Amino acid sequence: MIVMKFGGSSVESRAQIEKVLHIVRARLARRPVVVSSAHKGMTDALINAAKAAATGRFDPSVPVNKQRAVAESLGCAPDLLAPFYEEIADLLRGISLVKELSPRSLDYIASFGERMAVRCIADFFARSGVPARAYDVWDLGFITDANFGRARPLPGFDARIKAMFAERVPEGIVPIVTGFVGRNEAGEITTVGRNGSDLTATLVAAGLGAEEAQIWSDTDGVMTADPSVVKTARNIPTMRFEEAAELAFFGSRVLHPSTLLPAMEKGIPVRVLNTNRPDHPGTVIDFDTDAASPAVTCIAYRERQVVLKISSTRMFGEVGFLAQVLAVLARHEVVIDVITTSEVSVSMTTDDLGKLSRALPELEQFGACEVLPNRTTLVIVGQGMPRQKGVAAQVLDAMAQAGVNVEMLSYATGSVNLSMVIEDAHVASAVGVLHHSLFEKAR
Repeated sequence: MIVMKFGGSSVESRAQIEKVLHIVRARLARRPVVVSSAHKGMTDALINAAKAAATGRFDPSVPVNKQRAVAESLGCAPDLLAPFYEEIADLLRGISLVKELSPRSLDYIASFGERMAVRCIADFFARSGVPARAYDVWDLGFITDANFGRARPLPGFDARIKAMFAERVPEGIVPIVTGFVGRNEAGEITTVGRNGSDLTATLVAAGLGAEEAQIWSDTDGVMTADPSVVKTARNIPTMRFEEAAELAFFGSRVLHPSTLLPAMEKGIPVRVLNTNRPDHPGTVIDFDTDAASPAVTCIAYRERQVVLKISSTRMFGEVGFLAQVLAVLARHEVVIDVITTSEVSVSMTTDDLGKLSRALPELEQFGACEVLPNRTTLVIVGQGMPRQKGVAAQVLDAMAQAGVNVEMLSYATGSVNLSMVIEDAHVASAVGVLHHSLFEKAR
C-alpha cells in the first residue's frame, strides 16, 4: 500500500486532475490511498470570504463559483456539491451577522476546500474507470485535539485509522481522502495548519503501515534551492530524514514542517514527486541512503522573521540569566528558532512579532531590548558538513561576494545546518551567489 498526497496545484483544474488520474491508474497494483488538498486558491478564497463576512460583507460567490467551475469542467452532476454551497452561504451569513470570526469558525470554513475537492475527484475517477470513493478523513479514524488551526490526532490514532480503513474502505476501491482537516471528540471540525495535507498523508501512512508516502507537487522533488529564486537549482535524488526535516522547518516550499515526523517514527520512506513529470524519480527521503553524503545538500530560508536583541552587563557571569529570559518568552508562547549569545548580549529570532511585542515589557527588566523586523533565516543544510573543512569559510566568502551582511550566525557541533540571519531584501542575491559557490563551481 502507498499513500499519495496531491497538492493544490496538482488538482487545480481538469487538466491537472487528469494527470492525477493517469498517475493513480498506473499504480493501482500498489493499492493507493489518495490524500488531496483543496483546488489551488480555494482555501484562500474561503478564508477571505470569512474575513470579509466578519466585517459585515456577506458574499459567498467567489469560493462557490470557483468550486463550481472546477466541478463543471469535470462533468460532475450539479447536485453533487449543492449541499456544500448552501452550508458555506449559511456559515458566512452567520459570521456576517455576529461580525466575529473565531478560530473554530475559521477551521470550519477552511475545511470546505478539501471536502468539496475529494468528492469531485472521486466522482471523476469513478466515471473514468478507476473505482474511487470520497472520504472525510475523520470518518477513517482521524480524531484530533481541539487546538483549532494546529490540531493533532489523539493518541492511538494509528490503531483507529487502521481499523476504520479495514471496516469502511472496500477492497478494490481507491479512497480519495481529505487532507488538512480533522474532527475533535466533540464533533467540531479542526485543521492541522495551512499546507498541512502532506502531514495528513504521512499520519495516514503511519497508521496504515504503508510501504511509502508520496508527496506530489509541481517540482522535481526537493531542490538544491528555491527554483523560483535560483533558476539553476537541481534535484536532490536522496536525502536523510534529518536533512529534510531541517529544510522543511527552515522554508523548503515542498514539505510541511511536521510532515516527516510520523514517517520517521514508523520508518516509512517519503518520496517527493512532480505531478507534471511523473516519470522523474524525484527525491527519496529515508534514514539511510546508498549515496555518499555531500558536504552541502540544500539552501533554504524563512523570510519575515524578527530578531530580538537584549543587551545587559548583568549577563556577565550571572547564573540563570538566559533561563529567566526564556521563561518570559515561554509564558507569552514566543517560539525561538535561532539564538546566539555573547557575554553582554543575546540575540534570537522568532516569526511572531505580535507575541514578542506582548512579552517586551517583561523582557525590558533584563536589559535594553532592540527588535529588528524584516529578517530572513538563511540555512545551509548538509549531512556531510561536520566532516568537511572549510564549508563555513566558503559560505561566508560567498556572502561577502554578494555584499550581504550576516547579522547572526549559528552552527552547533556536529550539526547538519549552518544558520545565518540577513535582511529580507538581500535573500535573492544571497541565495543566488551561495548556490553558485556551493553547487555550480564544483560541476
